[in-house]
Amino acid sequence: MARRAQGISAGLTRDRIAAAAVALIDRDGLERFGVRRLADELGVDPMSIYNHIKGKSALLDAASEAVLAELPTRTGDASDTWDEIARRTAHSYRAAAYRHPHLVPVLATRPQISPTALAPLERLVTVMRTAGLPDDVIADTPLTLFAFLNGYLLAVLRRGPDSAAAVPTFDPELYPTMAALAPRMADFGSAAEFDRLLDAVLAGIRDRADR
Repeated sequence: MARRAQGISAGLTRDRIAAAAVALIDRDGLERFGVRRLADELGVDPMSIYNHIKGKSALLDAASEAVLAELPTRTGDASDTWDEIARRTAHSYRAAAYRHPHLVPVLATRPQISPTALAPLERLVTVMRTAGLPDDVIADTPLTLFAFLNGYLLAVLRRGPDSAAAVPTFDPELYPTMAALAPRMADFGSAAEFDRLLDAVLAGIRDRADR
């Protein structure tokens, strides 16, 4: 693509740059992503990008925010319970991760503190507090929920959403119990497995609140 000279308006905005960054990472992966390649994709001088977003790290933050902006701004009705909100948020996050698997490591390892990231968490913890859950349980819930989501999605999507990781086979002489349990692990990465593990996470939060 022909590149514009520096200083000539290219119609760039932060949102347009972020959307292009997401598309480039989706196509080529994180390893090949950089400011110069993004500038080539947009047909601009790299300095035109720096006028809006200062460097690769800030670009990754902008791309993360663009992905999180795909999550619904509302997570249900005003009467929804905290665990219903948490469940919808988790499923929306999983869907976004499957659309953008190369960006899951960025979502998992960089602080997500933009208004886009914090708004759904604010609603979740507000509903928990209104329901009378202890503050120490509420304070731990965002990290508990997203530690599960990010760890699970990193494991499942490490080879891409269309190549589910195979469940390992176990030598029954060395690992008899793991070998016996292996058939129950055959749905690794499935929606059903995700729901089971999410149930366990939410049940743990609920149990701690009850105690």
